[in-house]
Amino acid sequence: MKRFLHVLINIAVANTSTFFLWSALSFWLYLETHSVLILSILSGTFMTLVTLSGMFFGTIVDKHRKKEVIAISSIVALIFLLLAGSVFLFFDRKEIADISSSAFWIFSLSILLSALVSNLRSIALSTTVSILVPKEDYARANGMVGMVQGVGMIANTVFSGLVIGRLGLEWAMYITIILSGLALLHLLFVPIPEDYLHHDPEVLNKQVDFKGAIKAIRSVPGLMALIFFTTFNNFIGGVIMVLLDPYGLEMFSVEMWGIVLGITGTGFIFGGMAITKKGLGKQPLRTLLYGYVIGSLICLLFTVREWAWLFLAGIFLYMFFVPFIEAAEQTIIQTVVPKIKQGRVFGFAQTVESAATPVSSYLIGPIAQFSIIPFMESDAGKQTFGWLLGEGNARGIALTFVLAGLFMLLLSLLAFRTRAYHRLSESFKKSN
Repeated sequence: MKRFLHVLINIAVANTSTFFLWSALSFWLYLETHSVLILSILSGTFMTLVTLSGMFFGTIVDKHRKKEVIAISSIVALIFLLLAGSVFLFFDRKEIADISSSAFWIFSLSILLSALVSNLRSIALSTTVSILVPKEDYARANGMVGMVQGVGMIANTVFSGLVIGRLGLEWAMYITIILSGLALLHLLFVPIPEDYLHHDPEVLNKQVDFKGAIKAIRSVPGLMALIFFTTFNNFIGGVIMVLLDPYGLEMFSVEMWGIVLGITGTGFIFGGMAITKKGLGKQPLRTLLYGYVIGSLICLLFTVREWAWLFLAGIFLYMFFVPFIEAAEQTIIQTVVPKIKQGRVFGFAQTVESAATPVSSYLIGPIAQFSIIPFMESDAGKQTFGWLLGEGNARGIALTFVLAGLFMLLLSLLAFRTRAYHRLSESFKKSN
């Protein structure tokens, strides 16, 4: 467990620093352009690349030692960060914020790709749980992952808002590059013993092993359904990814919005602590689906009035339940899938799950920007939905959240009635 904690902290620092810059970029671009569409395009592009790279990353994890994978991903991420820093030094700020300029795309894609490479570290981290932690402690270890992610989110959001508001984007870049370099240096002294592990011979000569992933998944009744269940959460995640910052920045200054996200981000910590202490129960799959139902209700309700306390309570509760969803999925896969195949299964899961997010991101941004928001600013929109959403500056965004939450709730409730849900529950009991 001590070795796992060292790996967890190292990856947390590296990933947090990278996503700190991604958050700072989102804040800075919205303040420069006030365009939901730009954030939608970037978020959708990021999740599309996550979808396309998931199986490739998972195959890499299964083919190589986990420490080597983490180290290489950290080096590549640092190279992209240095490239972004170079663009920022040589181009004008207005040009970087202009979506039609090459500087915008080189700068934004460099930061985006550094964040993308962080997903390789995350897949490797999920496989180290079954290497370093006893089976009975998988759920608690995954709870610790959620707790540490919560700490990272708080540092991310609080400091990105404060840095953008007080110091500027260049300081966000300097901080990220320094922390990424320190994490890479620390990794040299973190042991991950894998001498006793034998790599699957089926994967050694393959760049992307879809066949091996599908074979491992089909060997467990109901596991494919679990992976598709988890796309539900990513649908809501895509909506929140695009619209949460614009909604928050309409209510708060950028400095205060960073603090608000930091405070509500403690939900991740408390959720992870609850899992670490109590576990996920005897049926993690049921816990997973209950998490979807609760997340849907939150999305339905937390913006029905432009009240700060309602908005903050909703974000906090959503953050609290996300670790339960993620830890449940990881615990099930770690329990029912052999260690030598977990990288590909996690990679395939990431590919399928994340596919929902770019779809919702690409759709929601344009729909909200050109249809729902103008409609809610019109007299017809106010008369139609004013009884439900009240008055305020961001009622169009609020209506988008309500519609997404309603759709998600119906899917989540239907999942409980599927045959696959019961088959996977039985598979988990037998493996455990």
